[in-house]
Amino acid sequence: MKNLSFAKSGERLSVLCIGAHSDDIEIGVGGTILRLLAEGVKLDVHWCVLSAAGHRGEEALSSARAFLEPAESQSIELASFEDSFFPSQTREIKNWLLAIRDKVVPDVIFTHSRDDEHQDHREINRLTTNVFRNHFILEYEIPKWDGDLIQRNAYVPLTADIMERKVALLLRHFATQRSKDWFDGDTFRSLARLRGMECRAPARFAEAFTIRKVLLA
Repeated sequence: MKNLSFAKSGERLSVLCIGAHSDDIEIGVGGTILRLLAEGVKLDVHWCVLSAAGHRGEEALSSARAFLEPAESQSIELASFEDSFFPSQTREIKNWLLAIRDKVVPDVIFTHSRDDEHQDHREINRLTTNVFRNHFILEYEIPKWDGDLIQRNAYVPLTADIMERKVALLLRHFATQRSKDWFDGDTFRSLARLRGMECRAPARFAEAFTIRKVLLA
C-alpha cells in the first residue's frame, strides 16, 4: 500500500467540502479535517451544506465552526434545498455549485459517494463531478440503514484522540439527530475501526474514500 499525503505541517491546502445535509461532512470527512489541522497544515476551507434550514442550519453552522476553529481561513455556505428531493432540483443545485466554483480553486474536494443509496447524496456526487471536472475529488461515505457500504480505495488513518474528538463534536452539535438509532458513537467508531483494519492504521481508526480518477505525473 503506497502512502501519500495531502500536505505537510506548515504547508497551505485549499479544501472544498460539499455535503447534502447538515451532518454529512462531519460524518464523512470530519476526522480527516481534524487530523490535518492537528498536524499543522494551514487549511483554507470552503464548507458547503445544501440542505440546512431552521434548526438544522443552526446546527450546521455551529458544528462547522467547531471543526474548523484552528483553520487558516474558513468560509461556510448554507443553502435550503428541499431535503429528499435533490434530483428534482438539479438545475438550481448545479447553478449553486457553479457559483461556488467561481469563488474557490480547491486542491482537494470532498463530496458524497456515487454508490450512496440516498438520492440526495447521489445527486450531489453526480453534480460535483460534472461541475468540477479538473479537480482532485475524494468521495466519502455515510453509514445508514440502507446497508450500502462498499469497498473503498483510499484511507486516512486517525489517532484515537482525533476519533474521540470527532464523535464528541458530532454528538454535541447535532441534537436533532440524537434520537435516531444509528446516530451514536458506536456507529462512528465501528465504521472507523473497520476501515482502520482494512488499511492497518497504526491507531486502529481511519476514514475511507473512493478516488475515481488520478493523474500521475
